[in-house]
Amino acid sequence: MSQFRTPQIVLFTLDIGRTVAFYRDVGFTEVFRTPSVGSPIHVDLELDGYRLGLATEASTRDDHGLDPVAEGQRAAVILWTDDTPAGYARLLQLGATPVKSPEPWLDRLLIAWVEDPDGHLIQVVQNARQV
Repeated sequence: MSQFRTPQIVLFTLDIGRTVAFYRDVGFTEVFRTPSVGSPIHVDLELDGYRLGLATEASTRDDHGLDPVAEGQRAAVILWTDDTPAGYARLLQLGATPVKSPEPWLDRLLIAWVEDPDGHLIQVVQNARQV
């Protein structure tokens, strides 16, 4: 029986250059790109051991015969932090679209929501006991 390993999320994008630049500015480091020269169709970025992939909607459709959805709130990237208000402000400064400003949740967490340049949700969250 095979074992699964190294889970990763891949988000579909309409503008891979813009979205890669956004996540680099957030603090992700590029670890894979194809093709290596010219406009990429897929880029993997990593932050704190977690890998996030970005694939063009066109490549996913044309190369794999799938029908990707590249707009709307389909998934959320969760970014843990020690300071949700500062993280939220930083993402807005980088061009994210505000969705919900920081607020307590479950008496344990402080969370905020933004959208990246492609409309993917990003939740900024911290343990409220640190507040």
